[in-house]
Amino acid sequence: MKKIFENRKIVLLTKHKKEKAIKILLEKETGGELVVESRFDTDKLGTFSREIKRPKSQLDTARMKIRRGMKLLKTDIGIASEGSFGSHPYAPIPWNVELVLLYDKKENMEIYGVYEGSETNFAHLKTDSLEKALKFAEQIGFPEHYLILRPDDEYSKHIVKDIDCVVKLKDTFHWCLIKSRSGNVFIETDMRAHANPTRMKNIEKATQDLITKLMNFCPECGAPGFIIKEAIKGLPCEQCGLSSEMTLKYLYSCHKCKHEQEQLYPRGQYAPAQYCDYCNP
Repeated sequence: MKKIFENRKIVLLTKHKKEKAIKILLEKETGGELVVESRFDTDKLGTFSREIKRPKSQLDTARMKIRRGMKLLKTDIGIASEGSFGSHPYAPIPWNVELVLLYDKKENMEIYGVYEGSETNFAHLKTDSLEKALKFAEQIGFPEHYLILRPDDEYSKHIVKDIDCVVKLKDTFHWCLIKSRSGNVFIETDMRAHANPTRMKNIEKATQDLITKLMNFCPECGAPGFIIKEAIKGLPCEQCGLSSEMTLKYLYSCHKCKHEQEQLYPRGQYAPAQYCDYCNP
């Protein structure tokens, strides 16, 4: 059986070795050939270490990467990965959202996979103590996970990346102390994919989510990417029977023939009372 992207080249614009998380999964399931394009510096679209702000949203930045990659390689299908880091919106824990976007110009199809969770070593420390710096490094998985150092604070223009061994860490820490006006060194985890194995695993999870969506075929026309268009709330409460905030049904839609199909009760027929605004206001 012919695979959906057989004999087609899929461009990935990256300078941070993201193909390690994407290539094997994508090629095995779709039959396409992933080609890495690195002639454009993706750091120009924004850096985690804040030298360059990301002007666009996570999704729009991924779209920009795909457009540039397709233009450089002269192909009609592309894939891009874009991540974000911060605090969970409701809890004081670090949070990572990874997006892997695919665009097929030939079929006019855009589809993305997502990983969202707390599996990240995203962290920082400001200290004047080398001992504390070394302890921090151990806690975040150094040297497999790289570090970035600055004098003073996170806004310093002096920045050293690619710190991947104890000797570099010690030397850079002392250099930053000399440069520092406050006597402190700002240390942070390097969140670039090639410098952070934990993030690379999350990109792989987002890629798997993308493939799962791609391999769901429309029951009417057989096109790939028969995905959830809308989650409709209103699952009845197990205690009072009133509508809750939990999902009652999913609405699936085909990008090609526009066929739609409902799936009732994707999370069971009743919602626990804790999710009911009446029983648990």
